[in-house]
Amino acid sequence: MGDDVRLRAVVTLAQAMASAQTPRASWRAATLGACEALGGSFAALSVWERELGRLKVLANVGERVEDEAEFPDAETYPVNHFPEIAEFLHERWASGGEPNAWVETADGPAESSAGYCHQRVAALRRRGRGSCVVAPIVLSGRAWGELYVARPVGTPVFDRADADFATVLAAVVAAGLAQTERLEEARKLAFTDPLTGLANRRAVDIGLDAAVDRFLADGTVVSLVVCDLNGLKRVNDTHGHAVGDRLLERFGSVLSVCGAMLPGALAARLGGDEFCLLSVGPSADAVIAVADELCVRAGELELGDGVACGVASTGDPIGQLKSARRLFRLADAAQYRAKAARSVKPVVAGRDGAVMRLADTPPPSGDRRRLRGKRPAADA
Repeated sequence: MGDDVRLRAVVTLAQAMASAQTPRASWRAATLGACEALGGSFAALSVWERELGRLKVLANVGERVEDEAEFPDAETYPVNHFPEIAEFLHERWASGGEPNAWVETADGPAESSAGYCHQRVAALRRRGRGSCVVAPIVLSGRAWGELYVARPVGTPVFDRADADFATVLAAVVAAGLAQTERLEEARKLAFTDPLTGLANRRAVDIGLDAAVDRFLADGTVVSLVVCDLNGLKRVNDTHGHAVGDRLLERFGSVLSVCGAMLPGALAARLGGDEFCLLSVGPSADAVIAVADELCVRAGELELGDGVACGVASTGDPIGQLKSARRLFRLADAAQYRAKAARSVKPVVAGRDGAVMRLADTPPPSGDRRRLRGKRPAADA
């Protein structure tokens, strides 16, 4: 492969990763670009999960065998089976060496292959591949993972020039991954409450709109639990805002634990002392049971004074629902009634007629029950 062709391949890879909008798109662009640039039939990208001591495969592209999903959920390998990433390469970098790629073949290590790994050779044979080139990926001076490209049996074996080129490609991939991680961090900050680590109001707005659209399309049950942490002002005034923040964090943890009882539920802090759970799929009764548990656990928090909790679900008789706005209004009205009644149990719209009337009464200007939803409603 000529220098001009390889230069174009590098540019194409960099452009593909730069245009990727999600981590998966970035992983696919990296593996596909490297596979094509090296004339491979298969490529994979793996990350070293240090805390778990394993290499986790993020993406497989090209001619995959039965056990190779494009984006596998659980394809992992103990890092001790691949010592080059944790030992050999680290030692070379520590002594001033470069994280160069190397070649392995189904017949054993290639010439001058200090990174030989018999597990990888066995995998080549098992999957009908003749050779592979392995390139470590380095971010911020640390081994992040590796790029793997293979060719089938009967095709030219990778050589030293291919390994050198793979080293260049790995550097391009590392730059692209760094950009993706920065974008993901920015995206995470945009949808995460910084104090509790829960989702924020923006995430709820988007998730609730999508959930109600799904309900209108196929009837999937959508439920919203809105809760107000009681006693926060007293704690702030008596013990200081640092203690109040700890109370918010502790309740956030309780909400997260309870939310986990509803598969796929989104736990969020709306702002101040207001929180919510968005559930899509589970029945109204299941959501109410979790709201009951949430009230009990909130009542056990030190310094706090429990929680006022309101529930609204499309699984209950709440009338016609045309938008996310009305579901939020109902849940908020139920929470308002729970707070006014000092109820230690959740109040449920559709099972409490007063909530329906309250939700349908336009709130006065400046009322704390003003709707937090973002888009106008035809049925409000």
